[in-house]
Amino acid sequence: MQLSDKYNPQDTEQKWYKYWLENKFFHSKPDHRPPYTIVIPPPNVTGILHMGHMLNNTIQDVLVRRARMQGFNACWVPGTDHASIATEAKVVAKLKSEGINKSDISREEFLKHAWDWTHKYGGTILEQLKKLGCSCDWDRTRFTMEPKLSEQVIKSFVDLYNKGLIYRGYRMVNWDPEAKTNISDEEVIFKEQNGKLFYLKYQIEGSEEFLTVATTRPETIFGDVAVCINPNDERYAHLKGKKVIVPIVNRVIPIIEDEYIDIEFGTGVLKITPAHDIADYEIGQKHHLQIIDSLDDDGNLNEHGMHYAGKNRFVVRKEIAKELEEKGLLLKAEDYVNRVGTSERTGAVIEPKISQQWFLKMSEIAKPALDVVMNDEVKFHPEKFKNTYKYWMENIRDWNISRQLWWGQQIPAYYYGTGENDFVVAENIEKALELAREKTSNFELQISNLKQDEDALDTWFSSWLWPMSVFDGLLAPENKDINYYYPTADLVTGPDIIFFWVARMIMAGLEWKDKVPFKNVYFTGIVRDKQRRKMSKSLGNSPDPIELIDKYGADGVRVGILLSSAAGNDLLFDEDLMLQGRNFATKIWNAYRLTQGWNKEQKPMGEAEKQTIEWFGNQLDKTIAEINEQFEKFRISDALHLIYKLIWDDFCAWYLEAVKPNYGEAISQEVYDKTLYFFGELMKLLHPFMPFLTEELWQNMAERTREEALVIAQQKTAAAFDSKVIEAFAFAQELISGVRNYRQSKGISPREVVEIYTNATAFENEAVVRKLANVSEIHFGTKTDKPSVTFLVGATEISIPLSENLDLGEEKKKTEEELAYLKGFLVSVEKKLSNEKFVANAKPEIVENERKKQKDAQEKIALLEEKLRGLGN
Repeated sequence: MQLSDKYNPQDTEQKWYKYWLENKFFHSKPDHRPPYTIVIPPPNVTGILHMGHMLNNTIQDVLVRRARMQGFNACWVPGTDHASIATEAKVVAKLKSEGINKSDISREEFLKHAWDWTHKYGGTILEQLKKLGCSCDWDRTRFTMEPKLSEQVIKSFVDLYNKGLIYRGYRMVNWDPEAKTNISDEEVIFKEQNGKLFYLKYQIEGSEEFLTVATTRPETIFGDVAVCINPNDERYAHLKGKKVIVPIVNRVIPIIEDEYIDIEFGTGVLKITPAHDIADYEIGQKHHLQIIDSLDDDGNLNEHGMHYAGKNRFVVRKEIAKELEEKGLLLKAEDYVNRVGTSERTGAVIEPKISQQWFLKMSEIAKPALDVVMNDEVKFHPEKFKNTYKYWMENIRDWNISRQLWWGQQIPAYYYGTGENDFVVAENIEKALELAREKTSNFELQISNLKQDEDALDTWFSSWLWPMSVFDGLLAPENKDINYYYPTADLVTGPDIIFFWVARMIMAGLEWKDKVPFKNVYFTGIVRDKQRRKMSKSLGNSPDPIELIDKYGADGVRVGILLSSAAGNDLLFDEDLMLQGRNFATKIWNAYRLTQGWNKEQKPMGEAEKQTIEWFGNQLDKTIAEINEQFEKFRISDALHLIYKLIWDDFCAWYLEAVKPNYGEAISQEVYDKTLYFFGELMKLLHPFMPFLTEELWQNMAERTREEALVIAQQKTAAAFDSKVIEAFAFAQELISGVRNYRQSKGISPREVVEIYTNATAFENEAVVRKLANVSEIHFGTKTDKPSVTFLVGATEISIPLSENLDLGEEKKKTEEELAYLKGFLVSVEKKLSNEKFVANAKPEIVENERKKQKDAQEKIALLEEKLRGLGN
């Protein structure tokens, strides 16, 4: 296969991805090998790829491809989430654009539109992941609303209800007026907003006296049922037991007392509106107060709002403030910065609302899920997130699992009457009928007498089963797949859903399988721009990942995004990193093309080649051990840096230079074969990070080696290495660099040979030094009388006689300047070391580093002084 002069990702990516799919290399079935399983954090079915997905899925693919090449039966299960709120909002908006209101059609009609939308737009993101190179087992693709997964969700609900863990009750919930559903506490995002603090005047009944109450929401006065003072507040002691008149509403309400009231805030008086504030609700419950809900589901005033009925809450806020002022019932209004709860899903300002909902008791199932993380049965990477997790789990509230939506699994509760407990919970309506007949002893009941609960379950109530449900683990608890693939190995996700998803999956796994769902959780950071802002469509600071892939190639983008993404730390996106990734691909491509341009010949291996091959073999094994160590710590970025250095520096800059034949000569066939072997092992190491480029080059090599596809090739295992061989070669590298620096500083051509003098008696890699430093003669154990440049490699002196046509006066001047600088530097170091406080208080390694600086400076000064003497000082 003839390689082009330049690597073109577009020529290779589609070709090799199609090849991998056609050969089922990503597909997994249970067998004798140990499994390595990852389940994808399911993206929203109607979503598209963004930079967070790019980072998360690249890391997953690296882990899966590496496991596959290490002999594991790797299985990466892809899929999508039905995303109740987001998807329903899009379908409602689409229908509205067509002149159709959701309220005007049946649930069945709406769901047909929702499925049509899902079939049309769903799965786009999975196709985009293929462009990134993700090696998912696409035959196992799942969707949280598909029949078998929905069946497992319903089964889990019934099971938990029968265990007494699910209940139905009235609670204060977070109402999203835009999505028209309640959302969980964790889905409420608090934002600071500029507003007003209004001081309203409530007249004391039967008196001309007024009580001033501060509020940020005057529109809620229609729901006022009391005002509350602190019993210890002497200012209002004379008002105990009295009543006030609500402004505009003219309703008479009691003055109550509760120590909850902060004497220092506002006027020290709180108006109590149980229907519209969680704290007010709890005070109302405690004092047995009436509940008056003055807002409808759209956030508009209802019939309790009198002449404001039908108007939006924020419009009313402005208008009622004006009316209060006109009637002399507004004392003042001050600027005020308030923390306002908003919906994570729609951005709408949340309204606290009393509603009958379904809840899951959490305290009982949270404790075991906390223990397995704290004792590292499930390990967090980085470990710092254990504290976040602990906080959440120790302050957990019951989970509100019902949503006022149609898109989602419908709650399997069936009502047969109007009483509070006139319902049964069952997996289907036929079973519900049986239970209802048993419960009521009314065997005349028919299916037509049953009405299923209108609400759907929270999306997270399906995704918390994901590691089990993708293997049908709740439908057939002992099936071959669940027994083989569960528990999964690693989970890669963002810390923002540590409670939404990670904690809940752990709870579910322990509840139904008595096993944790995964062994490790790798938390990625958030992708931010150079100004440290989170990337988002609204800010317009997020590049299109597909455009990046088209511009830099999938491999270049993968390398670029991983080079700066340490676990749990935010990634500052820089497009230059993508360019670095593409340049790395070009470097490798050119290195391989270089080897293919060599003429081969059956001849003995040269000494320089033999020394280089021995060194690189050891360096390879050493680096593999270091890479494995980084992967064990989930330091994926650090592992990539090690591979990058091994290929760019060790292999391309040193190995290839040392073994390549001189111009016009042929390379030994033995050296060529060894070089090709090393190149192949490097491609195996790099493949998880750059799958397309490496497969292309591997297949080119495979025409001669006849080995299998790289995607399923076995990576080299870590082997023992000789550190002395590596150290000896490092000495040679430093010496060669010193000679090269000499040439560069003096403007001498690399082709001009030099001779060197040294106090050493021998070099272990003398042949490599002679070849790469272009040294004609090495004088061991002697000094030169000629003017020379001397430098140290460790404790070994290396002297190079100065070229005869060199300007000795200029050289002397440069040497004196360097000597003066070093003496000044030595004075500053010795001043620090003579400071007893510094030596006593600084860390030992810092003091030792200063002493090393002192010793190095002294040795260099001695060499420069000797050089000056040689120059005729």
